[in-house]
Amino acid sequence: MSRLAAGGLIDRGAPVSFSFDGRVLAGLAGDSLASALIANDVRVVGRSFKYHRPRGILTAGSEEPNALVTLGAGDRAEPNTRATTAELFDGLQARSQNRWPSLGFDLMAVNQLFAPILVAGFYYKTFMWPAFLWERLYEPLIRRAAGLGALSGLPDPDHYDRNHAFCDLLIVGAGPAGLAAAVTAGRAGLRVILADEDWRLGGRLLAERRVVGALPSHAWASVAAAELARHANVTVLTRTTVFGIYDGCEYGAVERLTDHLPAPPSGAPRQRLWKIIAKRALLATGAVERPLVFGGNDRPGVMLASAVSAYLNRFAVAPGRRAAVFTTGDSAWRTARDLLDAGVEVAAVIDARPDPPEAAAAAMRREGVEVLAGAVVTDALGGPLKAIEVREENGRVRRIAVDLLAVSGGWSPSIGLGSHLGDRPVWSDAIHAFMLDRAPPGMAPIGAAAGRFSLSQALNDGVREALAVADAFGVARGAEFALAADQETVRLSPLWDVAKSRTKAFVDFQNDVTRADITLAVREGFTSVEHLKRYTTLGMATDQGRTSQLNGHALMAAAAGKSIAEAGVILARPPSVPVAIGVFAGHHRDEHFRPERLTASDDWARSHGAAFVDAGLWKRAQWFARPGEDDWLQTVNREVLATRSGVGVCDVSTLGKIDVHGPDAPALLDRLYVNRMSTLAVGRVRYGLMLREDGMVMDDGTVTRLAADRYFVTTTTVNAARVMQHIDFARQVLWPELDVQACSVTEQWSTWSVAGPRSRDLLQALLPDLDLSNRALPYMNATALRWRGARARLFRVSFSGELAYEISVPADRGALLPEALMAAGEAFSATPYGTEALGVMRVEKGHPAGAELNGQTTAADLGLDGLMSKKKDYIGRVMARRPGLTDSHRPRLVGLEPIDAGARLRAGAHLVPQGSDRIAANDQGYVTSAAFSPTLGHWIALALLERGPARHGETVVVHDPVRGGDVEARVRHPIFIDPDGSRLRG
Repeated sequence: MSRLAAGGLIDRGAPVSFSFDGRVLAGLAGDSLASALIANDVRVVGRSFKYHRPRGILTAGSEEPNALVTLGAGDRAEPNTRATTAELFDGLQARSQNRWPSLGFDLMAVNQLFAPILVAGFYYKTFMWPAFLWERLYEPLIRRAAGLGALSGLPDPDHYDRNHAFCDLLIVGAGPAGLAAAVTAGRAGLRVILADEDWRLGGRLLAERRVVGALPSHAWASVAAAELARHANVTVLTRTTVFGIYDGCEYGAVERLTDHLPAPPSGAPRQRLWKIIAKRALLATGAVERPLVFGGNDRPGVMLASAVSAYLNRFAVAPGRRAAVFTTGDSAWRTARDLLDAGVEVAAVIDARPDPPEAAAAAMRREGVEVLAGAVVTDALGGPLKAIEVREENGRVRRIAVDLLAVSGGWSPSIGLGSHLGDRPVWSDAIHAFMLDRAPPGMAPIGAAAGRFSLSQALNDGVREALAVADAFGVARGAEFALAADQETVRLSPLWDVAKSRTKAFVDFQNDVTRADITLAVREGFTSVEHLKRYTTLGMATDQGRTSQLNGHALMAAAAGKSIAEAGVILARPPSVPVAIGVFAGHHRDEHFRPERLTASDDWARSHGAAFVDAGLWKRAQWFARPGEDDWLQTVNREVLATRSGVGVCDVSTLGKIDVHGPDAPALLDRLYVNRMSTLAVGRVRYGLMLREDGMVMDDGTVTRLAADRYFVTTTTVNAARVMQHIDFARQVLWPELDVQACSVTEQWSTWSVAGPRSRDLLQALLPDLDLSNRALPYMNATALRWRGARARLFRVSFSGELAYEISVPADRGALLPEALMAAGEAFSATPYGTEALGVMRVEKGHPAGAELNGQTTAADLGLDGLMSKKKDYIGRVMARRPGLTDSHRPRLVGLEPIDAGARLRAGAHLVPQGSDRIAANDQGYVTSAAFSPTLGHWIALALLERGPARHGETVVVHDPVRGGDVEARVRHPIFIDPDGSRLRG
């Protein structure tokens, strides 16, 4: 066991049991999965993508490229989870990935034998010939080999939450700079959100043994965290990763709520998506330590020096028994001291610089540690590491036996978030890394993210920037926050490549991109960083190049004979870390993806045998079958005939309803509709047609003028939300100067259509005090009334071609209305009808609806060009005049009736001339809506046909290649029933 006897920030009194590849292991509360694996001497944790080389843990944070595992089992299996960031809990199940049949014996490791041909871009060069093998062999093999972990393929059992937050200051990262800034801003009274991906605040303060204000660094972090918890104006979000920056000072973050729990509480969301709007933000994301490029640098046992310190100091585990440190900067010398203090033998500290820090070197020598200045590690040897080969300053090569090599190639500020809005980082010779030259609006990097790597610099940077924000907002500064940290040196001399290695030197560990791949790519002309990434797959893995990108760009620059600054860097894009698709979907999945909306009469309809259909988001009664009716068409025919001969009632509550009011409501509606609404008299109803900006029909409906400054607009069910958005866009963006408001009131009214020659009789029985004569309430008029103590509205409108009305009552009275209608209509044999009968009657009447309002038709196509005003402007007017939209050869609306009265017409069938071949070149239109007309006794249809109005009386072939059978049909006017309107005006 590699658990240290003392130290660490783990709870030794809380043992935790977990499993890895089926082997039950023991850890402690406070461990990460990675630290627990190290404690159990598990050195190989995964296999690389291309060569399937054994890989161990490289880092201690979210930049980890190697230790990717699948957590959980069954429907809760979570692939590609970093063991370094996974919080250990009792019962956790983890499995290694990308191996078969086992981690120790992976048959795909045979790929290493083919390394000479599996070079950069091999797939572009290999799978070109013979072409017929692509679909049969190459593509299936590539798809089978692609990826690392595998999804379960089962439905996700968890659900996800979302929230919005607003603050004065967002601080991303709770390391020393972030904590100092948060405490300072909190004391000033600013509304602060502090977000950190770890489950414990502190960052490097937890991983290093430092002193801050006379306290151990981890203790100081705990004191700061406790103070933040007391500030009501500070929100601390642990286990939260800010993954993206967007326009308008908007930040996306994902909070892991229950991933760390053995059994999530019932109903508790797994993760929460945060949308944070912050006036200012501080980027305190720290820096990522870079590996060094030398032979065998990917072997298990080679780790970043900062990670070694983290495992020793925070988790009290030793990643090895005999170690060496290979560095090009000062920071790794602290790791050497940490190793010695933990009781780990340090064989040597190898510093590529000829002048390592004198005090640190002297201290190592006093401890008996060999210090090799100006030397480099050329090769790491062993499966898990067993030895290293070192080339000394004088050129002599020697071998040192070690099982742990801590490496440090310098530090790169973690600034990926800062380039999400397109600001490209710039090269800094001072810190040998890229920095943010121009941060997103309102954001500033601090601490290591700003290239200030020492602890004292980070602490003071956080205080200074937080005070600057307080001053900018004009708030009083809080109590002084005195910070003092022990001193350190941060010198660095970068080393981008250790030449003359005998074994492969890796740049990108996850994708197996080697030094040779970079050189080959440059030789083949891929000298742009963007091209290099895509040709070699450098930085395309889940770590997004955090540990590999700069080394790769430096090697490319050297091979191309240019500087790193000239080579440049790739822009990071959100999300900066993998984010579960489920968290973006939130509650909108399964039955909540399209929330089921029920009308007020839903219970009544179900009790009367209704079958239901989805109409937009609503459930609508499709038909009302009676005993003995075994066929839906039989039921629908009965409902149509009963309505046309007597009276039928239908729930039309799902139609969109919008209240438009204000002094400029007439002007707005004139600009929205092709016909004029400002001349509509109070109490009158007018049919209206809306166009999109491209001149195509958007929607139709009715407009009722309730008062001089108030209108009631109806829309189709499907387009209700779209029309509401259209109106809001028009009044808020196009014409903000108009004094007009609009509000959706669809859910406030329950509306029923009462249609048929006895509809007036039914309503007169329901409303005995209301005069419903033609004189008192003519066609296309409306009136207000009271019904059972509530306000109500009655509209004389018809969608069926019959005498018809629509009565609207408040939704809380909606369940009572069908009962009252049926009771009043009992003497007239009132019949409820559904959407199918409604559709049949509208086809008989020739009304264009959803199938005709498909976004590809103009007003003229539908025979509605007479509505288009020539005396006013409106949305879509100019574009509707384009020659292509006014061409007389365009498909126009017509009616079709079969020559053989027993033949069936089907929607979607194509129209071709008689005697012509059934080919696409002869296609002249298609059937948009078809229905059996019980009134006429045969099938009828509406269709869009080239030059349709000019071809009435012509016979065409209705060709249906999918469902089979051709039908000859006569072209006619689309109105089949009541062409003169005598019924609806009766």
